[in-house]
Amino acid sequence: MSTLTVYRLGRVEYEDGLQLMKLFGEARREGLCGDVLLLLEHPAVLTLGRAAVRGNVLASDERLATEGVELFATDRGGDVTYHGPGQLVGYPVFLLPPGRQDVRRYVRDVEECMHRTLAEYGLASTTIPKWPGVWLGEADAPDARKIAAIGLHLSKWLTSHGFALNVNTHLPHFNFIIPCGIREAGVTSLQRELGHAVPLAEVETKVARHFGDVFGLRLVEPATPPTRTVSVTLLRGRGEDTRVLLLRRRPERGGFWQIVTGRMEPGEAPREAAARELREETGLTAEVVDLDYRHAFAVGSTVPPRLVEENAFAARCPDAFDVRLGDEHDAHEWVDVPTALERLPFKGLREAVARALRA
Repeated sequence: MSTLTVYRLGRVEYEDGLQLMKLFGEARREGLCGDVLLLLEHPAVLTLGRAAVRGNVLASDERLATEGVELFATDRGGDVTYHGPGQLVGYPVFLLPPGRQDVRRYVRDVEECMHRTLAEYGLASTTIPKWPGVWLGEADAPDARKIAAIGLHLSKWLTSHGFALNVNTHLPHFNFIIPCGIREAGVTSLQRELGHAVPLAEVETKVARHFGDVFGLRLVEPATPPTRTVSVTLLRGRGEDTRVLLLRRRPERGGFWQIVTGRMEPGEAPREAAARELREETGLTAEVVDLDYRHAFAVGSTVPPRLVEENAFAARCPDAFDVRLGDEHDAHEWVDVPTALERLPFKGLREAVARALRA
């Protein structure tokens, strides 16, 4: 029996999720890994599929920015949909074998995994031919409501994108769009239907088991756990005079600008690691503030990807302090916030800076 490796990644920035799909897809195509199921949460983001109508986004760009909701165009099928905290997103990266190379069958199989999961919570879900996704209620009933979106992409029988199951999702954010272009029906979540929050990890376990059963795959754990790292946004000044410390990695280490980052040592707590990395990379001993931001991403462009889980912190620097660089960097600059956000190459680092400013 073929295997299915299930990765439970927690929070993943949307563009980082696209990179993960790309790298795992290359690895699967080259036979460097088996089938993979990525289970994760995205921050608030509206995604536009290939068939998207821009008019189905009802909120202005200014309103979306105020609410912290991104807008992103993708290569999946379908119209506009929403991802956000409390929603379980699944990306199956499968190379469909000859006996399963049927687009309609693949869509039905993914839907069947949703039906079986929802049935474990006493919910009888269905599909409605004229509308994509997984539904509760009937097409012409006033209470028809979508509980899971399906948006898939296949290229030479390699799959990407997948499903989004509303577990404890913030449903008012769906008011920013006409979900999948469907005006006649609403959306719902497990939390709304059951009257209480449902542990996301519990739903992940059920979904993974059903993917294994439906696709005839044996579930296995990842062979290597993600590398655990920390980041520290170091600030000085206030208001318009706020400056962010950027460090430039040596050319052999990538040559890009970043905030303070580093690996956690075995047995080290995240806060301890953050304080240590700050001291080693800048010479500063200071209190670090936990930004309550932990996310997963891929490092570099290796195939298969090397996964990282990073906890973000912030600290303040006295104006008179002279930075003393460690071995990893060859230059540093104190820059204003727009410059920092422009130079930082990764979404997770930019988000850490934004949270440090709010904190």
